[in-house]
Amino acid sequence: MAKHTTYMMSEDARAQAEFYTHALGGEILSVMTHGQIPGAKEELKDKVVNLSFVAGGIHFLMSDSVFEPIIRGNAIHLSLEFATEAEARAAFEKLAEGGKVKSPLEPAFWGALYGHIEDRYGVMWMITTAGPTA
Repeated sequence: MAKHTTYMMSEDARAQAEFYTHALGGEILSVMTHGQIPGAKEELKDKVVNLSFVAGGIHFLMSDSVFEPIIRGNAIHLSLEFATEAEARAAFEKLAEGGKVKSPLEPAFWGALYGHIEDRYGVMWMITTAGPTA
């Protein structure tokens, strides 16, 4: 059985993780830089090789992309389901700061709230609430 952890490559992992912990509540747990690795290149010493954080009760990992550029795309979206409308609206508004609202957070045909955002870092988020049970 596998355990899923979202691992994001970033142009600035520290700033991006701080944005998510502010938007969703949480904390940065650890940061390791290339400077902590023996033999690291001087120009990479302050770049993040691994950053661990919790946001919205979910564990994420992140790294600065130093060997290839970030290519933004729409193939993967992070979906967060909240128990209450208030939680969903707060997360939606904070994640949308500096980003683009693709679909506003509003009632969907399946009976839950749903909204779609591309955040300021190009990450796609789907925010929803639990729908009615059958």
